[in-house]
Amino acid sequence: MYVLIVYDVSVERVVKVHKCLKRFLHWRQNSVFEGELTEAQIETVRNELRKIIDEEIDSILIYIARDAK
Repeated sequence: MYVLIVYDVSVERVVKVHKCLKRFLHWRQNSVFEGELTEAQIETVRNELRKIIDEEIDSILIYIARDAK
């Protein structure tokens, strides 16, 4: 599946979120990552991000499509 992740997190967590996403996806610009992931990888990314962010303050949007088109 083709995944696009956009985030807006507190300054203290930006580097951690960036490093986490860079392990799985391609960095496009500032807070945007994209690439192909399996369903299991998407769940892994979600779980890793939950450990880093404060869900009451931070925002992470994950868009999933069948392919890059």
